[in-house]
Amino acid sequence: MQLPSLSSLKKELQQKEPKELVELILQLSKLSRDNKTFLYFKLFDSEDATLFVATVKEDLETAFFSANTRNYYAAKKSAQSVRRILNKNLKLTKDPIAKIELIAFFCQKIEELGYLDYRYPVIDNLYALQVGKIEKLLANLHEDLQFDYEELLAKLKEPIR
Repeated sequence: MQLPSLSSLKKELQQKEPKELVELILQLSKLSRDNKTFLYFKLFDSEDATLFVATVKEDLETAFFSANTRNYYAAKKSAQSVRRILNKNLKLTKDPIAKIELIAFFCQKIEELGYLDYRYPVIDNLYALQVGKIEKLLANLHEDLQFDYEELLAKLKEPIR
């Protein structure tokens, strides 16, 4: 089966009745937990970015504190699982400032909880990749906002050197 293009789906959806659209959306939300999370976010949390950021930070913090860091292998696996949680939540928002704050929080926790002390290449690369994402997001922001986050970025780059 060949998947149709987004434009053809859009045209077809525009011809549907509102009641049918609601049914389609509910069926989509039942298919996967990610669809349900996305729908919930778009309906209730999309206007308040600070609430979203606070909620995700709380989720990340609980994931970090429940993580196993006894040895470098367990620490690597834990960091990767927390990063997956971060990436799932980053998909929900298009606000670059919220993304920067969440990625910076992740990097600060990695450093604060001693993940970088292992000097394990996978953890170091994971950290450097996240700092690189912040740099890319900052490049697209207004100059005033870039200035606000430059100090944070410089602080996050210190362990990489």
